[in-house]
Amino acid sequence: MTTSPSIATTTANTPPGVLVSAPTAAPEPLDPSRTGDSGAPADAAAQAVGRTAGELARAAERTAAALLAPATAIRLGDVVPAPERIEPDATAGYLLADDAVIRVSADPAAVAVAGHLAALLRPATGYPLPVTDTATPVPAGGIALELSGEATLGAEGYRLDITTDGVRIAAGTAAGLWYGVQTLRQLLPPAVENATPVTERWMLPGGSILDRPRYPHRGAMLDVARHFFGVTDVLRVIDHLARYKLNRLHLHLTDDQGWRIAIDSWPRLATTGGAGAVGDAPGGYYTQADYQRIVAYAADRHITVIPEIDLPGHTHAALTAYGELAPDGVAPPPYTGTDVGFSYVDPANERTYDFVTDVLGEIAALTPGRWLHIGGDEAFKVPAEVYAAFVERVQRIVAALGRDVIGWHQIAPAAHADRRLLQWWGTTGDDPVTAEAVRRGARLILSPANHAYLDMRYAPDTPIGHDWAGLIDVRQAYDWDPASHLVGVPAEAVLGVEAPLWTESVTSLTEIEFMLFPRLPAIAELGWSPRSTHDWESFRARLAGHGPRWATAGIAYHRSPEVPWPQPATPVPHSRQPSTSGHPVERSPVSGAEGPPARAGTA
Repeated sequence: MTTSPSIATTTANTPPGVLVSAPTAAPEPLDPSRTGDSGAPADAAAQAVGRTAGELARAAERTAAALLAPATAIRLGDVVPAPERIEPDATAGYLLADDAVIRVSADPAAVAVAGHLAALLRPATGYPLPVTDTATPVPAGGIALELSGEATLGAEGYRLDITTDGVRIAAGTAAGLWYGVQTLRQLLPPAVENATPVTERWMLPGGSILDRPRYPHRGAMLDVARHFFGVTDVLRVIDHLARYKLNRLHLHLTDDQGWRIAIDSWPRLATTGGAGAVGDAPGGYYTQADYQRIVAYAADRHITVIPEIDLPGHTHAALTAYGELAPDGVAPPPYTGTDVGFSYVDPANERTYDFVTDVLGEIAALTPGRWLHIGGDEAFKVPAEVYAAFVERVQRIVAALGRDVIGWHQIAPAAHADRRLLQWWGTTGDDPVTAEAVRRGARLILSPANHAYLDMRYAPDTPIGHDWAGLIDVRQAYDWDPASHLVGVPAEAVLGVEAPLWTESVTSLTEIEFMLFPRLPAIAELGWSPRSTHDWESFRARLAGHGPRWATAGIAYHRSPEVPWPQPATPVPHSRQPSTSGHPVERSPVSGAEGPPARAGTA
């Protein structure tokens, strides 16, 4: 029997950044200025290992404190997503002390990761945690992050070692260090999410982790077209993705209800097309500077932004701004409803391709990632042959920009383009048209609507969301295998997974978080962890420990009855209005507009 869904939250004070550490090399002397010692070695043995007598004494104190401290409640195996290999050592716990130093390889990208780690740990611990770069970082009682050059770790793998003498994270790239930091963050007490100093023994469980991702594409999609969300809200969503080692943020920037990105060559797309949203919600758009801020913030967290300009359908807002693109040449009034499939740009008009070339060209210039998403779904009023010709021409435009095309799986019948990706969102595993596109060279991102669509309700009484693809609680989101999900599609054709969040009924950051958590970590584990680690009972137990972390960080979440949460429910908060950072615009009255969607989370 299910219980009524609730949103758990506390004050919204999540600190930015993440944790990090690295592998071992030759020991290095500590800087006496941070220890308060004279720096003179007590004897030849101390000098030989590069430590002062005072430091050796403190190391002994740390070892004794670790042995005397109560056993940490967090185990090495409690991490989400599940690591590839875990080797616990109950005798090797590490107690983070107030004199700890973060040492990092002398590489700008690695130093940036160390800075994020320090920024994460300082607020709750109150420790200074200075960052120092060096050719050979070693823990020496603190945390070491090392670019080790281990080819076996790949582009995103890492090795984490925790001993009584400190923490070491080794990786071949800064991205690997970043993911090691996310793991280290989860191994500290939940109080690390506090924004102000708290009294806590910052104990880490001893042992080693070797970890590499299963898939290179691990993403989530945020629809900012149906309801507009400002820059600060999007940045917080990026932080949520980073927690669980996701590396793609797909932004659905345009749809019938709103156009959310400024295009210099077609200015009315934003000022007119961006004026509306579903119901009576305010519209808005991102300036190009806003968008670049989002892209840079994501890149700093090793997340690539994939922008989507939905074509040829879902274009009512563009037609409102530029009627010349409409099949009849007449600009329609703004649309604030939620129906789909009725709008499209005119495939027979050369001006349409000028529009597509200009828009995608400006977006590509602002986006350093490889991919441009062209949508392609639900163009119901465009004949099949005309639709295929349109998609093929747009694919050529994308290729001429030096980018790879992604489209929803409805573009499958169109001729193949090099490195083309199809994002599959069906609800049954038998799709011969998509399977044929794979045989012609396409690769897939899997977003099955009945498992990965985070706008679906958890249960019949969930206050927001839809149920056309079914109800999706945590187990439904977790229990499927991307490698074998589609009939006739080989495992090697699957590039990864992505969890879309459409926002017809989602109107605030609180509601975004409520729909993301706790299902987002389930999709993240499918994308990151080896299939051999997939186990529902293990996952639900590990996930339960994240509830206190989210509560401490002020993250709203659904207290699914499928998960044994350790703390009691908290009151349901009132929803907030979406942030208006970015550029809200005044909307013209719309005759026959639908009323506002039901607000989620009102007590």
